[in-house]
Amino acid sequence: MLPPELVQLPFLQEIDFTRNFLNGTIPPEWGSLLLVNVSLLGNRLSGSLPKQIGNITTLRNLTLESNQLSGHLPPELGNLVNLERILLSSNEFTGELPETFAKLTDLKDFRISDNNFTGKIPGFIQNWTKLQKVAIQASGLRGPIPSGISLLTKVTDMRISDIDGPASAFPPLSEMKSMKTLILRNCNLTGKIPDFVGEMMKMKTLDLSFNKLTGQIPRNFENLVKSDFMYLTSNLLTGTVPEWMQSKGDNIDLSYNNFAITGNCQVKNVNLFGSSSTGNNSVGLVPCLKNIRCAKKLFSLHINCGGKEVSTNGDIYEADDRNGSPSIYFSSGNNNWAISNTGNFLDDDDDLDNYIAIDNMSLPKNDSDLYRTARLSPLSLTYYGLCLLNGNYTVKLHFAEIIFRNDNTFSSLGRRVFDVYIQGKLELKDFNIEDEAGGASKAIFKTFIAVVTSNTLEIRFVWAGKGTTAIPVRGTYGPLVSAISVNPNFVPPSEDSKKVSVIAVTGIVLGGLCLIFVVLGVLWWKGCLRRKPLGDPELRGLDLQTGSFTLRQIKAATNNFDIANKVGEGGFGPVYKGLLSDGTIIAVKQLSSKSKQGNREFVNEIGMISALQHQNLVKLYGCCTEGNQLLLVYEYMENNCLARALWGPEETRLKLDWPTRYRICTGIARGLAYLHEESRLKIVHRDIKTTNVLLDKSLNPKISDFGLAKLNDEDNSHISTRIAGTIGYMAPEYAMRGYLTDKADVYSFGIVALEIVSGKSNTNYRPKEDCVYLLDWVYVLKERGDLMELIDPKLGSDFDAAEVMGMINVAIQCTNASPTLRPIMSAVVSTLEGRTAVQKVVSDPSSCSDDPRYRAMVEQHQQNHKHSQSQRQTNSISIDEPWSASSVPGADLYPVSLDSQYWNNRD
Repeated sequence: MLPPELVQLPFLQEIDFTRNFLNGTIPPEWGSLLLVNVSLLGNRLSGSLPKQIGNITTLRNLTLESNQLSGHLPPELGNLVNLERILLSSNEFTGELPETFAKLTDLKDFRISDNNFTGKIPGFIQNWTKLQKVAIQASGLRGPIPSGISLLTKVTDMRISDIDGPASAFPPLSEMKSMKTLILRNCNLTGKIPDFVGEMMKMKTLDLSFNKLTGQIPRNFENLVKSDFMYLTSNLLTGTVPEWMQSKGDNIDLSYNNFAITGNCQVKNVNLFGSSSTGNNSVGLVPCLKNIRCAKKLFSLHINCGGKEVSTNGDIYEADDRNGSPSIYFSSGNNNWAISNTGNFLDDDDDLDNYIAIDNMSLPKNDSDLYRTARLSPLSLTYYGLCLLNGNYTVKLHFAEIIFRNDNTFSSLGRRVFDVYIQGKLELKDFNIEDEAGGASKAIFKTFIAVVTSNTLEIRFVWAGKGTTAIPVRGTYGPLVSAISVNPNFVPPSEDSKKVSVIAVTGIVLGGLCLIFVVLGVLWWKGCLRRKPLGDPELRGLDLQTGSFTLRQIKAATNNFDIANKVGEGGFGPVYKGLLSDGTIIAVKQLSSKSKQGNREFVNEIGMISALQHQNLVKLYGCCTEGNQLLLVYEYMENNCLARALWGPEETRLKLDWPTRYRICTGIARGLAYLHEESRLKIVHRDIKTTNVLLDKSLNPKISDFGLAKLNDEDNSHISTRIAGTIGYMAPEYAMRGYLTDKADVYSFGIVALEIVSGKSNTNYRPKEDCVYLLDWVYVLKERGDLMELIDPKLGSDFDAAEVMGMINVAIQCTNASPTLRPIMSAVVSTLEGRTAVQKVVSDPSSCSDDPRYRAMVEQHQQNHKHSQSQRQTNSISIDEPWSASSVPGADLYPVSLDSQYWNNRD
């Protein structure tokens, strides 16, 4: 532990315990010393930072990077007016930056990356006019970047990345002529790249990746031809790629954009993988790979990442031992797979980065050869499987941390944290190999189900600014993967069948036919074939374009539909949690085979959702139609549904802070915008509500239950259809006249948005007798000019008032009684992301509940609901059952019930 006794050395000016194995807390007694330099980087220090440190007014350098310190920063640190360097990165600090930091006007180096701070990037940083280096990467602070940053004209190294917050324009940095390293990655920047970036003549590293920048690359970027690294990957840039980049550029990455090119994936040192107009929109074969000719379709893929060819457990893992470079695409020798890598390791003082890790320590004997090597990436690494047969696959990713050590030295203190995407979907967030494996040099694998629809599979590893970067040395961070295996969840075609002779085939066929006729004759004679066929005609002969599961697999996964695995009940049957043999957790929705309505929903849901893939739509793994079973198999949502999170049983509600609620609302809007405007099939969901919005382990929203969804033909102004949906969420023109457009979903979204803000159910909250729904109360508050009263009291004062009012006004627009006055969902997304201002709310001519026919329908539904509840022996019905004109309720994937016992059975 750090010795408090150092206080007995009154002339001590420097304490440097960098990279040791010290633990405990920082002694507050040190606050009486006249220290100038304190460096404790790379230890195990914990606890909060003592406020007494603020008494050391002689202090110029305070380096506490790569420890386990936590808590709020004490405001007393603002008294360190001589401080020039403060490094707090890679700790667990929380709270907002103290306002007293505005007094630190001598600061030259400020780094707070990889922490859990809250609030926005403070405007007082404009006071630090002597600042030369700033690092705010994955710090927890939200954007946008304050405009006052323009006053920091002496900055040469600016690293701001991975910040949440509304979309914003490029920050004003035109006076920073001495800039050498500019990283503004994943900052939700929109608009064009300003010309002043091309005037930063001393630029060595430019990283503007993972934003939403549009337009062409500025012409004056040719001034940056001598820069060492330029990363513009994952934006929306258009136009042509400048000729100077392709001929003279050094380490330039333009992958995943919308450029007008059709050539190669790599031109000299320029990575163009997925950079053309169709390469950034969906998972599929990118244009620069179209020239690849598949000798045959494959049904498996095995890669030994960073190593030589290895044979293990009967599988041959192909070699992947080419070192790589900061911006490179290359394919395997047999063109079965390809790699795209982005990024260089910063601050490692090495001009030639090593993208392959080799382990010289002992590893477990089983499959150890797979874990001796690994491929590394500082930013983004994509493996692209080619020539695969379409279908469902099990993807197994192998990991072992072979750089950090299991010993009592600082080399064991590193934290490697990264994200994993498969087919564009985030599968692992903040993944830490050591935490999962139980230490360094320990092998572990993670399995996933992936659907291949375009003969291609994309696996992407991304560093999002988290984890240590200075253990054991600076420049140690980013994704690491040891091996990849991909195997089919279907029976692959047999190669040997092609070698059987014609005579043998003829004999086998004739013999088989004879046997079949004999068996059929016996069965007919016994009457077995004269029974009424099982199932509904709608299901027979159906070509299900999704994965298929056997009933045996489903029973094994759910322990034969054990009641302990039951997580909900809907109008068409129960929902079970299950565990497949490969470790995948699933949700099994069991529909009644006796209901024609259930059959229609089953067919409809498969047809709709199997054609859709989006991060805000629940993923359908497959189905089972064996015997009289109708089973849908989905990805399992760890946090159930939004309704349960907001107003489920008290002991199981989730504490949703305002940023989380805002993110959930924005995610729902993105999912609907995809359904209405972006997907190949234009779809109206018809049953958007809080029970049909599921939440994964990171509280990301996913729209579920497509049983009532309808295709929306763009040539038709509307759809006239049987009314089906949920009372309280249905748009008035649809509920009363069956007039269906995508604006019906917009209305439902508006209701859900109001529920998110208020924390109250639209159908169960009645503040006054003359208010049928929450929406009525909203209009009362609007007339009073007191909309802030709508805010959920559980939020207290911890919310952004501007964002709250913005969301309420968007919701009011969406619930306008006139469908033509409601916005389209892409406009809603643009508003919620801060790209467009909230439009002035048009006064609603009437509320849907003012219509006496609508009130009568509501009252009848409520009476039926109360009667049905009293008749049930189980307490599992949804509080907001779907309703249809035929009085048959639909099924929520995870229904919510205020008195349900199923939540208590969940793990």
